[in-house]
Amino acid sequence: MAKLRVALCQINSVVGDIAANTERILDALAAAEEAGCHAAVFPELAVTGYPPEDLVLKRRFVEDSRKAIEHIAARSRSCTAVVGYVDYADGCRNAAGIAADGQLVGVYHKRELPNYGVFDERRYFRPGTGEPALHNIAGVAVGVSICEDAWMAGGPMSKLAAAGAEVIVNLNASPYHLGKMDQRRDVLGRRVAETGCPIVYANLVGGQDELVFDGASLVIGPDGRVIAQAPCFREHLLIAEVEVADRPELSSLPAISEGTNAVHPGLDELDEQYEALVMATRDYVHKNGFTDVGIGVSGGIDSSLVAAIATDALGVDHVHGVLMPSRYSSDHSVADAEALCRNLGIDHRIIPVEPGHQAFLEMLAPSFEGLDPDLAEENVQSRIRGTLLMALSNKFGWLILTTGNKSESAVGYSTLYGDTAGAYAVIKDLWKLQVYAFARHRNQRAGHDLIPENVLAKPPSAELRPDQRDDQSLPPYEVLDPLLEAYVESDLTPADLCSQGYAPELVNRITGLVDRSEYKRRQNPPGVRITAKAFGRDRRLPITNRYRGGD
Repeated sequence: MAKLRVALCQINSVVGDIAANTERILDALAAAEEAGCHAAVFPELAVTGYPPEDLVLKRRFVEDSRKAIEHIAARSRSCTAVVGYVDYADGCRNAAGIAADGQLVGVYHKRELPNYGVFDERRYFRPGTGEPALHNIAGVAVGVSICEDAWMAGGPMSKLAAAGAEVIVNLNASPYHLGKMDQRRDVLGRRVAETGCPIVYANLVGGQDELVFDGASLVIGPDGRVIAQAPCFREHLLIAEVEVADRPELSSLPAISEGTNAVHPGLDELDEQYEALVMATRDYVHKNGFTDVGIGVSGGIDSSLVAAIATDALGVDHVHGVLMPSRYSSDHSVADAEALCRNLGIDHRIIPVEPGHQAFLEMLAPSFEGLDPDLAEENVQSRIRGTLLMALSNKFGWLILTTGNKSESAVGYSTLYGDTAGAYAVIKDLWKLQVYAFARHRNQRAGHDLIPENVLAKPPSAELRPDQRDDQSLPPYEVLDPLLEAYVESDLTPADLCSQGYAPELVNRITGLVDRSEYKRRQNPPGVRITAKAFGRDRRLPITNRYRGGD
């Protein structure tokens, strides 16, 4: 058997930065050419970045994308480049350009346009039509497909195989969530069994707003085995040799390094998710032109984990902790926050909020006269902290990371314009129990208590009133999180939850909190998506909504 040598170019494109993306593509193409590859396969919309969203409604953007693919084609040589870009042909198309020997020798338009979950491609693109076309690469009949095309039984890949394809390449911008890699391998295995063709699957890597792309590009042989796989969560050029029927053109491949057909091991679940959080945070900060971040560090578990992730993402010199104790902050909270910052090696400062708190209470006293203190006075403290963080952001150019988790966001256990003030919500898609699990896991990776043990051991508290604890306002998280996960991620109704054994009073109270807090979530900053159903892109419910779904 002869071998077709293919480079899977797992690159980190930046949405809208067509010039820089083009240079990144050309650099990878040159490396593939140098390695004697017959083809270099790039991710979906590698030229424009993914998802470009309403940028494709700008005529100039589409024109610039087409000019870029023409420029790439003009620079191509013997190694055939298969590159994702936005095309225009009686409407915008999600396209792959096939280029070799200085020419754009073919164009493929994506047939299957996903319109579920985080995807809304039918808003922007028209599907490809016509008969499947094959491309002669070193004498091998290669079929080209894009992302969703691979997920359809009897779809575009089957048609390519029926037309005589010997190898099928698939360009992807497949966002990460837990379990997605196994899901992809299962789908691709079914397509291999259906078509009898090896599949070359090139995936995007990097963070883009809420989404994070894991890479993990791979090649599956005709027997369904993974014969090559790139590492996840980093850019990589994976060179694979795919066996095909004997071809004279493939008989004398130049020797290359032992990296050919490498199968990089995957990560365990916690490491996989943690690396997703780190990459997404790094890319959000850097791709938006920032170098440094500020974090309100309270001595609690949430801000401690966010600070650890930020430090891993950006380095100790670019993370700044801000301790803002109030009259209700315990001594151990300040000590724990200071210990965390020392352990991480990050800069920190203390700005007590008491002077501002007292001033606000005096300003509000005439309006609040005769009324008992309640949530209004408590939340003033949180809003002062938000104001301080944003002032530091303005003065020093820091991007502020918020510290709220999915459990708090679900039930509205947060203060608008207070602890929700900031630019990026790192742990927005982590339930509270997961926050503890990740903190312990990070300590295991460090080999010591990077996050102080006292932070992990003490009861969680917002510390906005004397001796406050979360479990005074909410059920224990061991009870709350599974209920929320069922309601939010599995779309069960209150009646469904009661039928599973949850007490009706608890169900009605918690689901009512979730429903009433939609207006808050709409105002929260974007954050990393690591589940199949995150608040924001995935779960879209009306703010004004009286449906309860109970008996």
